[in-house]
Amino acid sequence: MGLFDRLKNFKKQLDKVETSIYTGKQSFLEVYELNLKLEAEIAQRTKELDTANQQMLTLQHILDMMNSSKPLSSVLNAIVTSLQGELGYLHSCIAKKMIDGHGEYLKMMAYSGSMFEAIFRSTFNCEPSEKRFIYPDLNEVYDAIDNDTIYTSKDIIKLVKSTLYDVSDEIIRKELNRTGTRSYILIPLTYNQSHFGSLVVFSSREDATENELKFLKLFSKQIELAITIAGLFQTVKEQAVTDGMTGLYNRRYFEEFVQKEAIRSKRQNTKFSIIGIDLDYLKKINDKFGHNYGDMAIKAISEVLKSSCRTIDIAARMGGEEFNVILPGVDTQGGLIFAERIRKTIESIPLEKIGHITASIGVGTYMEHSDDIDELEELVDHAMYESKRGGRNRVTVAKPASETSWQDVAINAFTDILSKHRIPLDKRTSNMLNKKLQEMNINNDMLYQVSDTLISTYNPDHIAGVTKKKVILATLLAKRFELPKENIDKLKIAILLYDIGNTMLPKDILAKKTPLSDEERDSIKQHPLIAAREILKPISDIGDIIPIIEKHHENWNGSGYPEHLSGDNIPIESQIILIVDSYFALIEDRPYRKAMSNQDAIKTILVESGTKWSVALADEFASVINNEDFND
Repeated sequence: MGLFDRLKNFKKQLDKVETSIYTGKQSFLEVYELNLKLEAEIAQRTKELDTANQQMLTLQHILDMMNSSKPLSSVLNAIVTSLQGELGYLHSCIAKKMIDGHGEYLKMMAYSGSMFEAIFRSTFNCEPSEKRFIYPDLNEVYDAIDNDTIYTSKDIIKLVKSTLYDVSDEIIRKELNRTGTRSYILIPLTYNQSHFGSLVVFSSREDATENELKFLKLFSKQIELAITIAGLFQTVKEQAVTDGMTGLYNRRYFEEFVQKEAIRSKRQNTKFSIIGIDLDYLKKINDKFGHNYGDMAIKAISEVLKSSCRTIDIAARMGGEEFNVILPGVDTQGGLIFAERIRKTIESIPLEKIGHITASIGVGTYMEHSDDIDELEELVDHAMYESKRGGRNRVTVAKPASETSWQDVAINAFTDILSKHRIPLDKRTSNMLNKKLQEMNINNDMLYQVSDTLISTYNPDHIAGVTKKKVILATLLAKRFELPKENIDKLKIAILLYDIGNTMLPKDILAKKTPLSDEERDSIKQHPLIAAREILKPISDIGDIIPIIEKHHENWNGSGYPEHLSGDNIPIESQIILIVDSYFALIEDRPYRKAMSNQDAIKTILVESGTKWSVALADEFASVINNEDFND
């Protein structure tokens, strides 16, 4: 092969190598470019996945808040915090639409972000939640709300100025630049099929992505669900402590609060006053105009209390036509001024058909009139009652505890019974009860505990706390008949002592589950006389209590015992003991029947009107039970 041929062959081989190298280079470049694309796509997908994970985490936080039954304020704060921290928004807030006599306005329910704090502290020297905002004057925002659609905009100054017209553009622009805020997104929120308010998020991005808007729409639905659940929880919570008719706190909440206030008062060495208010002539209003107008009068007083009380005061409907107000940090003089203002305001209100109503009011102060809560409440109750007996529509200040002594009489009676062994009671129990009596200056409930313990010696099924409930119920009923204070005090002592004669009866008779024989029945009928004559008569302080106890089993139609008295020959106090005792017997289990419901027991009470008790007493009793919650 010649030189030329060899050169030609070498060139062909060189061309093949070049072609191969070029082809390989192209393939490499294609692979490289493909890898770059894949890496970019992976990075994008990773970013989207991170965003999705953050979104899911935020949703999970909201779900956790809903499942924990947190109050609405906590749920809303968690929402805005999550939006700022987990989803990267610069600021966020939730504003609720409110309406009052001055028109529509916005209330900041929750917020997160330095922009709000900076603007409010520099301009208003307050927190955003303390400011009343005018409603946004933005047609596009109204359109979004009406159509329940998300609205986005870069014109943040216009949004802020529409609600905070007294903030300068310079301050707003300064804060926007400092925080790098470029746009905002407004998401309408719905609650109970009406506009609740708006969620507003402020972003460093000028434009929102489609996926971002989709998520925020989904997120808004979770917020609405959270608001609904939190709202229901709050409603249930409020219903547990509030009176359904008036919206004031109920007796249960009052009793819990006043105990806490007493602890705080002692710790800080401050006083507080209790105001007792009783609507005058409610029965006459009901009889003349109907119960709807009686309810109107009760609601009128509640509205006076709502408008007159400070935020730290506690106003409660105690039941029926009675109200109590706690005034923290207020002494007797301040309580008297408040009570007189309340009295005048109530008297000045004209009501349809009724005209003007009045109220009888009592005032008592912790650590002035008594340092025992139960005793103070009773002193206020007596003062309120004295206002009623003194002509109504007046304010009476409570007398010091030293002048009120029905408890002392009861303590002395129990001490005499126990120390002189007037009833068959073992020494250990007797000593324990005497110790409780000595602690009476610490807790008036000891008096009821002593009575409960004595009853339990012959009735093991006796429920602790029933004695106190009987005293409360009997007192409420006595007030319906306007008994003097001294008569009510005698009634209270009689409630504590009337059954003590049962301790002298054979236990096999008391525990018997089969019908009693005539002889056994006669023994049972003797227990009021045993209590009155053998146990209590030697005690000098309670001579005027004994007739009440002797006659508490007499029936209105004369069929009772031991003297077969009838009608008004039976002391009203004895009649009250009988009906109260019968009611509690009906709502408790017995060997021969199950406990009745409150309403079934009332029906039974009413059926026996005119036989066991008067129609008037039965009617008033039913009214008291239906208006009180002391059995809860």
